[in-house]
This record gives sequence, structure tokens and C-alpha cells, in this order.
Amino acid sequence: DLDKIDEWHKYKPVKEWPPIKKHPTLVPFFEKYFIDDFGDELREVTKEKKEEQGKIDYPAYHIGGWYDSHLAPTLWNYESMKSEKNDQKLLIGPWAHGVFDSDIGERSFGVESSGDYIDGEDDLTSIHIRWFDYWLKNDGNVIDQEDPVKIFTMGINEWRAEKEWPLARTEYTPFYITSNGNAHADSEAGILTATLPGENGQDAYIHDPAHPVPSHGGGTLFFKGRNAGPRDQREIEERDDVVVYTSKPLTEPLEVTGWIKMKLWASSDAVDTDFTAKLVDVLPDGRAYNLTDGIVRAKQQHPDKIPLNGKIVEYEIDLWATSNVFLPGHSIRLEIASSNFPRFEANPGTGDTMLETKDAVKAKQMIYHGPNYPSHIMLPVIPQQ
Repeated sequence: DLDKIDEWHKYKPVKEWPPIKKHPTLVPFFEKYFIDDFGDELREVTKEKKEEQGKIDYPAYHIGGWYDSHLAPTLWNYESMKSEKNDQKLLIGPWAHGVFDSDIGERSFGVESSGDYIDGEDDLTSIHIRWFDYWLKNDGNVIDQEDPVKIFTMGINEWRAEKEWPLARTEYTPFYITSNGNAHADSEAGILTATLPGENGQDAYIHDPAHPVPSHGGGTLFFKGRNAGPRDQREIEERDDVVVYTSKPLTEPLEVTGWIKMKLWASSDAVDTDFTAKLVDVLPDGRAYNLTDGIVRAKQQHPDKIPLNGKIVEYEIDLWATSNVFLPGHSIRLEIASSNFPRFEANPGTGDTMLETKDAVKAKQMIYHGPNYPSHIMLPVIPQQ
């Protein structure tokens, strides 16, 4: 019953979730899995994992999707295990987790994007067979002579081979946010620009944990791929707890392929809070498709700043990675909010989490931009060849 599933997502406190409580042996695992914080703890695990993987000396084929809930770990695995022996391969398609169709979310990337007909030549099964034949049967195919990386670039909807990941020719380019102070209510007020704004400014919105911004597409891991992938964000962007910054329509194609991070200066009158960032491709007809997103929790990145109580704090938000060409006539858009639920729990603003409490408070959030607070998203731009 999908309606019941949605209701269970909203149950608080999470540690008292009835489906788990009736299975006592699952409770310790459940409480460990639903960590009440993310950020530093995750980064420490990731650091240790990379160090351990660097010692692994086995061939591996790393396969994922731009909308896969495990995209970043897949890329980290490849980066930490790659070597001069060319015994590591990386394949990233326009897929969700376990969903390898040509149609993902609300977009179609063409028949050759499918895991059943990769680039019109292979399928996931044939790739596995060739890989294992080479390493286990020594059958002499030329897999070790192929480029180690193969990625699908959305927008132009093409596969291509690369020598490395991240791409060596990447030009990391900041795109700054600015506005007239009304980016939460006027879709044309917020601007994304490659030029640092000359004046300081801010935008405000209210984060209500009882009515969080709903997850709409992205690297979700819901029932049978439900709600994953690229989806039109316009309804989300109409909310007054989402601030939106949009570039002018492009006159030339702009490729963005690689890791994406945002530097954000913000304040909150809550004890603790979250900030989210979402990169969006806006089509000439107004459709706005999400590419990738991320979230940060204040008390994990800046425990010394808690309680926040209005302090202006610099945050770094990891949006993971994507590969997309913004075509002429398209615009680049950045959404900022404080929730993405139920993909991430809503921050109650009290210093506790929804794991332990039902209590929550509304928070006034301020987003700062300009010379003193150069909030920007760093895009991995790939020069046109």
C-alpha cells in the first residue's frame, strides 16, 4: 500500500517506527542504520574506506548511474582503486539505482542509453561476461587496451570514453548567486552568474520541519525506483521555502562533467539546521530537470557554531557528480532549501533529530551573497573540443 508507505515516512520519532518495533532483533541494526547525523561521521568512514581500498589489488568493474543513490561511493571506489595496470573500469550511465532503462524519471535518453543496448554495441550482461572471461579464462580479448572510463553525457545524450576520472581537462568555474532579495517568491529575482556580484544581499525563507520540501526525483532509493531520476522541478520551485537562482539562457553549449560542490554563506535562528542545494537544467519551454543535489547539517560541519542563533556560517555542500551539456537556449539553475524529505530526514531545528523527538520549530533562514559572502556553486566545466 503506497499510501501507507508515505505515512510511515512521516512517523515520528523514527526510533519508535512500528514496523521495526515488532521485530526486536532488528532494532539495534535499525538504530545504527538510521544515524541521527550525517556529515563528519560519513566523511571519516569514507576516508578510512578509501585508505583501505587503496590497498586492494584486484581488478574491478565499477558500474553506476548519474541518478543512482550509490553514485558517489561508486566513483570513490574507482578513484581509490585505479592504478597504472588498467585493471579498473568505470561505467556511468543516465540510470537510477538498479534501473537501467532508456527512460528514467520524466526523461528519455535514447535507446542506446539503455543497459540493454549500451552505445548500440554492448549490454550489461555482455560487459560482465567479457570482463570475467578476460580475468578468469584468459581468453585474450582486448579489454585491457580499452580506455578505463566510459560515461554517458546527458543533454547531448552520447556515450564517450575517457582516460581518467575526474577528467584532467576540467576547468572548475564558480557560478555566483545574487538577487534583489526576493528569490523565494519571484522566479526571476534570483540570478546565477559567472561574475562575482558587486553588491551584498540576502534572501530569506522559513523552514518548517512539519511541512518539508518533498523529494522529487534525484538519487532516491524508493519502492521499485519510484520517484527517482530527472523530474520537472517547477512545482517545487513555487514553494516559498525554496530560493531559486537562474542564469541567462546560454548562447553556446556548456558541458558540466565531474564533482560539484557549493560554498554557501547562511544563517538560521534555530539551534541547528540543514541546507540543501540542487543543480537544475532549465529548458527553453520552462521545464526544469534536476541533475544532482546535496545536503549539509550545521552541527556536523560546524559543531563549534551550535547553537546557531543567527550566526553567519560558511558551509560546503557536496552535490556529488553529473555529466550534462546545457544546450543553447537552456539555463543553469540552482535551488537552495533546508529539506528534501523523505530522502533526508527533516531537521527539527532543536538540536535533536527526528530519530528521538516529535518536537520541531520553524526556522528563519538567511542566504547571503555578494563580495563579502560569495556564495557560489563550483561547476566542473569541460572545454569544447
